Amino acid sequence: MKRMAIGWILGACAAAAAAQSPALPDRDEAAQYLESTRDGVLHATSGLSEAQWNFKAAPDRWSVAEVTEHIAAAEDLFREMIENQVLKAPPRAEKEDVAALDALVVRVIPDRTRKADAPEALRPTNRFGSPEEALRHFVAAREKTLALLKSRDDLRDHAIESPLGKKLDAYEWILFAGAHSERHTKQIEEVEANPNFPKK
Repeated sequence: MKRMAIGWILGACAAAAAAQSPALPDRDEAAQYLESTRDGVLHATSGLSEAQWNFKAAPDRWSVAEVTEHIAAAEDLFREMIENQVLKAPPRAEKEDVAALDALVVRVIPDRTRKADAPEALRPTNRFGSPEEALRHFVAAREKTLALLKSRDDLRDHAIESPLGKKLDAYEWILFAGAHSERHTKQIEEVEANPNFPKK
């Protein structure tokens, strides 16, 4: 079920040389991106009332609480995929412009001009008990992603196929996790921009 859910995330986000260990500037840039996209989620959900957390623009649309739960659950799945699949894969067979691929990930994945339905495994079920707990889980999960980034020197040495039509290395999949939360922060902001969104 988790593998199917991971596949959906990658496919949905994509629809909307020999590698070397990342140099410290690369690692710093990724850490800053993970931190800034984490902070984006926190800012978008700061100080919300119960009515604001649970407002839906339509019966078939997600509330801010539900989007937050999705972000938190997906963060776990991304990290598990990186640890259990990407970092066990061989390197790319051919040289790639990794800087261009890095830029592609952070440009394409947050783009919400194309939407997709979530798979059952990542649909909101109130699995964390409250939106505040979902938010706490996301922050803790993002810390684990940051720890993975900082602890491995072989992030450029493994790559797997992606829906972007290129193999992405572990460093790029970490960027992907940040881009996914950025994508859904935009979704939260869309909910909050609805004229019927509660004032408090």
